[in-house]
Amino acid sequence: MSVHFEERSGVVPCKTPWGSWYQTMEEVFIEVHVPPGTSAKEVKCRLGSRDIELQVRGQEVFKGRLYDTTVSDEATWTLEDKCLIQIVLMKTNREAGNCWSSLLEGEYCANAWVQDQMQRKLTLERFQRENPGFDFSGAEISGNFAGGGPDFSSLQK
Repeated sequence: MSVHFEERSGVVPCKTPWGSWYQTMEEVFIEVHVPPGTSAKEVKCRLGSRDIELQVRGQEVFKGRLYDTTVSDEATWTLEDKCLIQIVLMKTNREAGNCWSSLLEGEYCANAWVQDQMQRKLTLERFQRENPGFDFSGAEISGNFAGGGPDFSSLQK
C-alpha cells in the first residue's frame, strides 16, 4: 500500500554526502551515488538487523549501527545504471510513530525541518491506511502529529 501512497505524495529525503535516505512506515530507502561505470563486483554491502556496511571500490561509504532494528533477511540492495546503489531495509517496528531521526546512531541525522516533514508524512500514511477510500496525497497535516498523530481507534464508527 505504501508504494501507491509514495507515488502520489513523493518522498522526504534526508540529504547526505553520499546521496540520501528516506522512509515510509514499513521501509527505509537509501540511495548512494557511486562513480559511473561501477560494477556489482566492486560493491560490498552487508545488511544486518542492527548494522550496515557499504564499501565501493575498496572505499568505505558508511558503516555503523542502524537507528532501529530491521528484518535483515528482507533487506536488499541493487546497482542501477552502474551509478546508483539503492538499499531497501524493512523496519521491524512499522508504526507511524517510529520515525527514524537518523540513518545510523548519531550519523546522517535529519535536521529539525526534515524530521518534522518525515513525521508528518508517516502520519498521513497511517491515516491513508486507516481510511483506504480517501486520497491523502494532497493533504497537509498540522497539530499533534508527533509519535504518529492522534489515536482514534477507541472511537465508535
